[in-house]
Amino acid sequence: MSEKLKPETPKLPTGFARRMVDWQRQHGRQSLPWQNTRDPYRVWLSEIMLQQTQVSTVLDYYPRFLQRFADVAALAAAPQDDVLGLWSGLGYYSRARNLHRCAQEVVARFGGAFPSTAEQLVTLPGIGRSTAAAIAAFCFHERSAILDGNVKRVLTRVLGYGEDLALSASERSLWALAEQLLPPDAADMPAYTQSLMDLGATVCLPRKVQCDGCPVASLCQARQEAKPLAYPVKTRKLKRSSATLWLLWAVNAQGQVWLHKRPARGVWAGLFSLPVFDDEAALLASCADVRSPRYIAPWKHVLTHRDLHLHPVHVQIHQAPGCEGQWVDAQDWPQLGLPAPIRLLLDGQKG
Repeated sequence: MSEKLKPETPKLPTGFARRMVDWQRQHGRQSLPWQNTRDPYRVWLSEIMLQQTQVSTVLDYYPRFLQRFADVAALAAAPQDDVLGLWSGLGYYSRARNLHRCAQEVVARFGGAFPSTAEQLVTLPGIGRSTAAAIAAFCFHERSAILDGNVKRVLTRVLGYGEDLALSASERSLWALAEQLLPPDAADMPAYTQSLMDLGATVCLPRKVQCDGCPVASLCQARQEAKPLAYPVKTRKLKRSSATLWLLWAVNAQGQVWLHKRPARGVWAGLFSLPVFDDEAALLASCADVRSPRYIAPWKHVLTHRDLHLHPVHVQIHQAPGCEGQWVDAQDWPQLGLPAPIRLLLDGQKG
């Protein structure tokens, strides 16, 4: 019986890093507010915000965060509710909770100074291997590879790397290749790291490629094969689930809204929300004096792994409803950490 052949290791393209660095310095993004700084607090904050979030959205939140929390000590000292309130609308709220915990650990473990190596950075809450490498490369010129979604796409296309990234062994192999592609000069690390981000964000896109504007087009195996969209290969699909949530939008005569803080685990963990019920009967049973409830047109709110079918019911009541929560004044709730669909409701953009 013949032994099964191992996948062939892709040949590393000569001059890849040099081309990427030169392209970034001439054509890459240069004026984003978190660029041109070696302050790890600012770089870390931007890296966390940019996870699963478009640059255009982060451009709005980033300066507000810095204005409120000028440094890691200020962030560490803030109440978590203040952090979640400022984060409200960015989504993926576990990032905000980890951001707060990370700041506290930087203060407690490292005296308020971010560690200078990816090996130490990755021990902090919310900082994965790629984020740790990005901070170390930008701020401390460490030769450490990043491998976020954009970079996986760029590298698998350039290398013609067709192994299934749903398998951990394949991803480990790609990490090893990414390390081998790093520029030899540590001073080039910020530009090189940024070049991978820029190329994946502006040229080598998921469903469209602009090979004419790519500095490594002549090195790209996927282009030579005329099938760039075949990469990266990942067979495992996300398993989606769905849930139906009935939302009690209770308002009293003073215009206050009844809100409660969600549990530390589960959907909208740690955020303030309208009370959530499994069905209409349970919602109505929580309001002893409800009259003429107004049913808001339901809609679907899409999360990464789950679809939420939301059914809000607006009621005017005099007594507090029979569920956990508190009355919150109209001028106070906008500052709270609220899930995006709840904010839309209260802002009058739904209903």
